[in-house]
Amino acid sequence: MKYRRFGKEDFESSLLGFGTMRLPTVDNDSSKVDEGKAIELLRYAIDEGVNYIDSAYIYHGGNSEVIVGKALKNGYRDKVKVATKLPVWKVEKYSDFERLLDEQRTRLDVDCIDIFLLHSLNKKVWNKIKKMEVLKFLNRAKEEGKIKYTGFSTHDDFDTFKEIIDSYNWSMCLIQLNYLDINEQVGIRGLEYAGEKGIAVAIMEPLKGGLLANPPEDIEEMWRTAENKRKPVEWSFRWLANFPEVKVILSGMNDISHIKENIEILSKCEPSSLSDDELRLIEKVAERYREKIKIHCTRCGYCMPCPVGVDIPKNFFYYNNALMYEDLKNVSYSYQKAMKEQLKASNCISCGKCEKKCPQSIKISQALKEVDETLSSINDFSGMQWRIID
Repeated sequence: MKYRRFGKEDFESSLLGFGTMRLPTVDNDSSKVDEGKAIELLRYAIDEGVNYIDSAYIYHGGNSEVIVGKALKNGYRDKVKVATKLPVWKVEKYSDFERLLDEQRTRLDVDCIDIFLLHSLNKKVWNKIKKMEVLKFLNRAKEEGKIKYTGFSTHDDFDTFKEIIDSYNWSMCLIQLNYLDINEQVGIRGLEYAGEKGIAVAIMEPLKGGLLANPPEDIEEMWRTAENKRKPVEWSFRWLANFPEVKVILSGMNDISHIKENIEILSKCEPSSLSDDELRLIEKVAERYREKIKIHCTRCGYCMPCPVGVDIPKNFFYYNNALMYEDLKNVSYSYQKAMKEQLKASNCISCGKCEKKCPQSIKISQALKEVDETLSSINDFSGMQWRIID
């Protein structure tokens, strides 16, 4: 396992961090975590050297923090830094900060949370909680020994990011970054700005919700032209690890094989180690991808639940698959024949509630209409060798 100094703080974090937003579940219910398997995965990762565990108040309907707390029994607590995130949108008065923090400490069953983040800050929320003295709250929580290090996550733009960064003595920040998002949201500019200030940067969505892990044939062909042969996942991780400012790359791992593969990849990653030819190849792949991806959804689930039951991320996943993999007929079959009726894009009532919560600023109602029109356009599936998309 590779480790990096956590910004200006006095410890090293594993380059691979365990993100607990996508733990294994049962009955296709995201709130029902397969507790035994999840604990086994977390402890296996820790035994293999992962020392950064990331959770949040909302993950798995609130059960992620509980599972993490259980996994850290029997001596595992002292082996890791536990990070979790405060749901700032639930705060209406100062006492809510303290109430939510204490609830999270109870869920995790810890006296002190190592790394405490303000979750998904944007300009509007930031301005609101600043007036409610959130910085005073963070200082007080540190003084009382309830938290040790402070941070925040964001999907907003660079200007908002810079304002937040400059407002407090943060230990770290969590941003979305991959080789497709270099100029989106905070981007490389924000990564480098945080690094200049000695603030550790953790990365979410390194594979863009899984879109970069299984490329279509034309992109696979591009990867095969490299002198050093690597899987698409390795290219994605190596690109991020090439930045010395990156201290942790989060991955949602729900199978031991994922943990093994990620550890093997990142154990070979060093900062500033990619050649100019390799960097140029990655840039060409990114350009080709951008031509193919229509809806830049990462399946984070912030848009859910939909008031009428539409599975928004799944619809976008189907649609992107159809375009990226040039597999419209198979995806259309899955949409029309295998997807439950109440989950389909066709049920969208354009209420707009989801759009206010989307960190990618997707025009969801319009996009769902396009999804339904495209995936409902084929009605003859005779003679095809179909496969279910999921």
